Amino acid sequence: MKLSVIIPAYNEGKHIRANLIAVSEAFIGISDEVEVLVVDDGSTDNTKDEILSVTKDHSDIIYAGYDTNRGKGGAIKHGVEKATGDVIAFLDADLDLSPKHIVDYYAHMKNTNCDIVIGSKMHKDSKLDYPPARKFFSWCYFAMLKILFGLSIKDTQTGVKMYKAEYIKKVTPLLRVSGYAFDIEILALCNHEGAKIDEMPVEIIFRREESFGRIKFKDIWKMFIDTFGIWWNLRVVRSYFK
Repeated sequence: MKLSVIIPAYNEGKHIRANLIAVSEAFIGISDEVEVLVVDDGSTDNTKDEILSVTKDHSDIIYAGYDTNRGKGGAIKHGVEKATGDVIAFLDADLDLSPKHIVDYYAHMKNTNCDIVIGSKMHKDSKLDYPPARKFFSWCYFAMLKILFGLSIKDTQTGVKMYKAEYIKKVTPLLRVSGYAFDIEILALCNHEGAKIDEMPVEIIFRREESFGRIKFKDIWKMFIDTFGIWWNLRVVRSYFK
């Protein structure tokens, strides 16, 4: 199966070159065909130049950016539209999550024939170097999702996921959220389509100085509002598939 890996990046110029080289090396031998689509989400620093410098020596790295910031959800949506793989994965540019998670999840998908594999901080085998504030937030959000959507999965927000293209390509045109709630929107729509979702452990090494990194209170508030809106449109007015 051809593998496409989407890496959204915003103002990651300091680290993006070394991180992309590490990603490329981690994927050697994983599949006969691999493409790494780096979506520069309208960065204002030298992120674009750094990405392009890597593409000169690594044919699997592809620049897929644009000039105006769209948010992480918008960047993922753009990457999915450009991806040509049978399997499409997401990975954060800061590499708090090692690219080797993708290798393990890809093997799991092949062995089990599940449709989606997501990283879960709440998996019993996960290893976390993670701020307590973010752990508390994760539990609160999980409770909200359990009440609204009844999903059996415990963690929707960890930044490494893998989808069979037939599912992610189908739901991407329906997406309405560009902020941090885009993850639950994708998963809820795929679940509605009958996709089998498996959770896998993660090992996280938190690299940001602040507990929530670039996430601000207004982002968290918008995430909760967007999540309620997804539930309303999917379960109450059923407007996604009209």
